[in-house]
Amino acid sequence: MAHEAVNSHALSKSQLAYQWIKARIGDGTFSPGYRLVLGQIAQELGVSAVPVREAIRLLEAEGLVTFERNVGAQVAMVDEIEYQHTMQTLALVEGYATALAVPLPPKRIATAKKLNAELTACLDDFEPKRFTSLNREFHWALFDACPNPQVLDLVNRGWNRLSGLRTSTFSFVPGRAHESVREHERILALLEQGAPPNEVEQAVREHRLATLDAFLAYQAERHS
Repeated sequence: MAHEAVNSHALSKSQLAYQWIKARIGDGTFSPGYRLVLGQIAQELGVSAVPVREAIRLLEAEGLVTFERNVGAQVAMVDEIEYQHTMQTLALVEGYATALAVPLPPKRIATAKKLNAELTACLDDFEPKRFTSLNREFHWALFDACPNPQVLDLVNRGWNRLSGLRTSTFSFVPGRAHESVREHERILALLEQGAPPNEVEQAVREHRLATLDAFLAYQAERHS
């Protein structure tokens, strides 16, 4: 039971739940889009669902949580337009950075294949945070060999901007993680085959835009 961050004797149950949830939103454990399941949280805290519901209402009033019919409570999203613009930009610069890094040394390709195998293993017992971390390592293995430091800087800036939202992308878009791993395999196959840089660039770009498309489809469904 997770009472470590608060003094449970000095707080009401709803205050305890409020601080517990808010702390996890703050440290990224509950990332934007993360679904807050009352029963699970109540069980974790050893309380009934009532104080958890009260806590979520307080967090909703603060703009940290949203509530939708048939969806439930979830951590509020970050700026959706900023996410869209960042993904579009990253599709361009990361694709180009990876193309400039071609041909990749066999050792680097082997590292990327190992990371994608770990991503595949994550699918059965999905943990968005771990998946996101491995996913970033995978892409880093491909684009970090880019010889142009300015292009590389743009890519890293894009990834940093995404850091607050990426975990949620995989957690709330059903099936995107599976598709992402399959697209990684296609990129790796192109690299192993010695495909021309422009083909690699296009594959990386399409991979990034496929994630954006999944996000936009999810948003459209939410607002329909």
